[in-house]
Amino acid sequence: MSPKTAQIRLVSSHPEVYEPCDDSFALVDALLADRTNILAHRPRLCLEVGCGSGYVIASLALMLGQELPGVYYFATDINPHALRVTRETLDAHAVDAELMCMDIASGLEKRLAGRVDVMVVNPPYVPTPDYEVGSEGIASAWAGGENGRSVIDRILPVADRLLSDKGWLYMVTLTTNDPSQICLLMRKKGYASRIVVQRSTEEESLHIIKFWRDSDIQLDTKENVTTNKSVPARAMDSLVSQFPQLSFWKGTNSNCL
Repeated sequence: MSPKTAQIRLVSSHPEVYEPCDDSFALVDALLADRTNILAHRPRLCLEVGCGSGYVIASLALMLGQELPGVYYFATDINPHALRVTRETLDAHAVDAELMCMDIASGLEKRLAGRVDVMVVNPPYVPTPDYEVGSEGIASAWAGGENGRSVIDRILPVADRLLSDKGWLYMVTLTTNDPSQICLLMRKKGYASRIVVQRSTEEESLHIIKFWRDSDIQLDTKENVTTNKSVPARAMDSLVSQFPQLSFWKGTNSNCL
């Protein structure tokens, strides 16, 4: 029997909450594609930053289900309407998570530092004027500032602090966000990365990237810091080769918003 994911007909909604769309489906598909590895990984604590409608965190709880009892699920969102909608979505699917209204994970960094085994993020990645970042309501779900990186660049160090030694981060990125450069930033923190799902539509090219701590990279990073060397060229070439040079991006006029 195929693993369960959240049913769209049971996902709650609100005019000020981002509904499941191509990026949401791609993120859940990435988790499904990596489900066997996640089950073997045996996470104890899973976190979604920016839960929106609750479709992703509900799907994650359902796909792990009875095979991994005792997993704790957390979800945050800066939009209070999103938390109410997520609660309704979770209840409709008979799964649970602790929900918190906060910017990224500002109230959890001490509580969950080094404890998150699986972190999922569909960040605001649409290139917009910087003044739109952090807007109230549904705009907070997509407004990403210059190159769509304003929120992403704030999430990366938070993820580094929250992830356990075996922690995995799954993040949605857009070609315009320069995902190879994001991977390079995480590599400097000791993380390996790979694309789990890549999906192109008429409007955008999405990459769902998985990050994990890699002892070899951490050792290389320490040696490079000690010797003042940059990241090896072959490592950069490997990162860049994963990302086709496409130029699609999601506009705020998408009918999924």
